[in-house]
Formats: sequence, structure tokens, C-alpha cells
Amino acid sequence: MNFLKPVLMLLLGFFLFNTVKAQEVIYSPYDKFDIRLDEYGIVGMSGGNLYTYTYSPGNAVLTAWDDSMNKAATILLDFFPDKIYQVRFIAYPDKMIVLYQALESNKVVQYAAMLDSKGRLKGKPIELGTAKTGILGATRVYFSSEVSENKKNIIIYSINDKGADIEFDAKWLDDNLAVVKKSKATFKSDYSLEHGEVNISNDGTVFMNAYSTAGTLNYADQFWVLKLAPGATKFDAKELKLEDKYVASGYLKVDNANNKVYFGGFYSNKKNGSFDGIIYTDADMASGNFLTTKFIPFDHDLTQAAGVRHKNHAFDNYEVKQIIVKNDGGFVLISEMHYMTTRSNYTPGFGYYSFYNTPYMSTMVREYHYEDIMALSYNKDGMREWSSFIPKLQYSQEDGGVFSSYALLNTGGTLGFLFNDFNVAHSRIQLGTIDASGTTDIHSFVAEGNDYPDWLPKSGKQVAGRVLIVPCFHKKQICFARVDF
Repeated sequence: MNFLKPVLMLLLGFFLFNTVKAQEVIYSPYDKFDIRLDEYGIVGMSGGNLYTYTYSPGNAVLTAWDDSMNKAATILLDFFPDKIYQVRFIAYPDKMIVLYQALESNKVVQYAAMLDSKGRLKGKPIELGTAKTGILGATRVYFSSEVSENKKNIIIYSINDKGADIEFDAKWLDDNLAVVKKSKATFKSDYSLEHGEVNISNDGTVFMNAYSTAGTLNYADQFWVLKLAPGATKFDAKELKLEDKYVASGYLKVDNANNKVYFGGFYSNKKNGSFDGIIYTDADMASGNFLTTKFIPFDHDLTQAAGVRHKNHAFDNYEVKQIIVKNDGGFVLISEMHYMTTRSNYTPGFGYYSFYNTPYMSTMVREYHYEDIMALSYNKDGMREWSSFIPKLQYSQEDGGVFSSYALLNTGGTLGFLFNDFNVAHSRIQLGTIDASGTTDIHSFVAEGNDYPDWLPKSGKQVAGRVLIVPCFHKKQICFARVDF
């Protein structure tokens, strides 16, 4: 069962749509960058400037940009240790928090530091946890983090699935990096368990998926939503009754405005079968009790529409990415077709972006396929109102799909999807929009300048109501594109 950790959850009325058109694209100057060794990130807005992050071994840098993407300042993060494992920034109007992990001897250490709005260190970084790595070094995720929607609660946690147990160890931080709560909790079942997304509400409560799997496709045959109050040592577990169905590609997210938790995904009537429909449920955040659960089968018209390019098993490679809850109690479910294949490097095959990764250095080559986007709108009674498909072809090799997928734009109404449409021979930037009736509009996105760099929309970040920042590569260089809509 593949539970994606989504980029974001949208909660909007979905009836005040405006046309999305890019008004302007401004590029920053290029900086040297090695895609194989270096890292990048978009921090966000603080103190009136946009901040981005780049890291090359032993050299971590924050860069401040003005509204015209002119470089306003460069800040060396010289308090970083030499070997950084993972970095995450949280931007506030007057400060920034950076969470980072360091490789120190045979252990990974989780740190947090406070920066002012100019990127300068405030006080001493704090240590939040350590984990031994073993003889092969850092080979997995040792610490993870989640931030509440209001950015006032942060959790640093480690989680392990051990047979029929899920072990959870967490620290709660406030927005001044004070540790306010600690907790160790374990959820037990009679069957082997896995965990899904971890969410934190504005009051610091943690919500998480847990499930057992069956069959060769690892669909869930049992499913729980786990709730953990700040500092609590026992999960409050509520089982979602699956009615002899099997669930896959699920998505869980909290709704702070309505004090609910939502879950959406696909289900199959057979443990090794194709997807037969959509499951949707909401639960009361306070009690954890499920309020509504719907199993909505795919109808003939939708199956025909989805099968235009994939005649057999039309829905099987779709993964749920977002749920948009409507004011009338209905919802829009957004999913994307994604799958991976392998081939021998002795057989033909070359992707448009393959030159970035030289994939033919090993005997087997991993191929990443990201294709159509599907948006389905249902009313509060579970009746489908419309379905929309945004067609795309994205094929790459040995890059984790970094140029693939899409950036979702939320302007307070319109749904816009910015993506590279590419296969082997060509690539172009496209913008697809969906209005309140499900009507789609897809057109090429003109992004002239900077010698036409290669965009990475999936790594883009919406930093204001109508402003999206997207990293771009050009040979061994990086820049950032500011898109104003």
C-alpha cells in the first residue's frame, strides 16, 4: 500500500474561480550547482525578501532575493556541521527556523536553530535527538518533522514499524524552539503493521494512518486513524470499517477550520484486483469518531474517459495527491498516474533529461513514468458532478522523477497545474487549469530568459497568494524562477 506524503491540503469553497494566467516570469542569476552532489531548497518569504538555500559539501548558503530576483544578500550558514543529512526551513514574517540533521561519527544528530529575518543565527542551535547509523552509515530516515498549519506547533519524531507494533517517539516544539512536550507511544495489532502520513493539528494533536496489508499488491485489509495528544503515551485508535474491501493510495489530512480529519483513496473488491472505486471518510477531530464513510464505485463514463490512453486497468497506477473539501460537504479528489519500470542498460531507451544523471553506469536502469492528472468532484451525497483529466507524458531515468509531476497553484479559487510535458524527444512547460464546472484549459507556458533552463515544478513552492518559485537547472548551474499569476 503506497501512502504518499502530499505536498499540501487545500480547503476552499471551490466556487470563486478566477482565470489563472502567468503575468510574468523573472529568473535569478545562475549559480554553480552539481546535481549529483549539491542540494537546494526554497525557504519562503521573511522580512520582505525571498530566501533560497543551496548546499555543496561543506558550504551551506542562504540567499536573499528582492521582488525582481536581484540578490539582496548571501548568508553563510557556518554553524552547520560538515556533513548534513536533511534540512528543512520554516519561514515566518520576522524569522526562520531551520531543522537539520548532521552525520557525526557513527550517529545522526537532529538539530534546530533560529534565524532572524536577515538569516542571522539567534542563539545556539539545540540538539533534539541522536540515532546510531551502523557500519554502512546513514541508510534511512532517522528523524522526521511536521509543522501545524499555523506554524505554532512543530514535532520532531522517529517512527518504526516492527512487526505488529508501530513505535513513535516525538518532541513537541513551539515557534520559539522551546520543547513543550515529549512522548513515546506504541500501537499494537494482531497483524503486521505499516504507518502512513503523520499530521499535526493547530493544537498540537498528532494524527496518523496505520494499516495491515494483504495480497501481492499490499492493499490494506485493516485501517486505523491514530490520534495522539501532545505528551500522551497512548494512541487513541479508531478503526475504519472496510466492508470486505481493500484500500490503496490513501491520503490523510487534518482540517483545522472545521475540526475534522479527512481520508480519501482508492479501493478494490479483491485483494489482488484492480481499483473499483473511491473511498472517502471524515472524522471528528476531538472524538476521532468517523462521521461519514462512502465507497463510490467508478461508473462506466469515468472508466471510458480514464481508459482513453490506458485501455486495461485504467485506474491502477493512479495515486491520490490532494483532497479539496467543498463548502457543501462534497469534495474534489486529485490523483496522478505514476509507475516505475526497469530495463537493462543494453536495451534501447533514453529520456529527455538523461544527460543529467548518466543512467547507463549500472546494469539495470530505473525508469520513472508520471502521466495524466485526474480530478473528480463529488457532492455531499457521493454523486459524481464532473471528472477532468489533464494529459501529460513524463519519462525519465535514474533521477527519482525530479523533473516530473506538477506544482499545484491555489490562488484562492482556480486550480492550476504547472508541469513539464516530456518523453524522449521533447519537453515543454504546460499550464493546465480546472474551473468550477470541471472545464479544463491547457496551454504552453512561455518562460523566456536564462537560456531556457530546465524547470523542476514538483520542487516549486507557493510563497504568496499568486507567487510561485520554481528551481531550474541549466547544465551545471541553478537558478530560481519567480512566477507571478
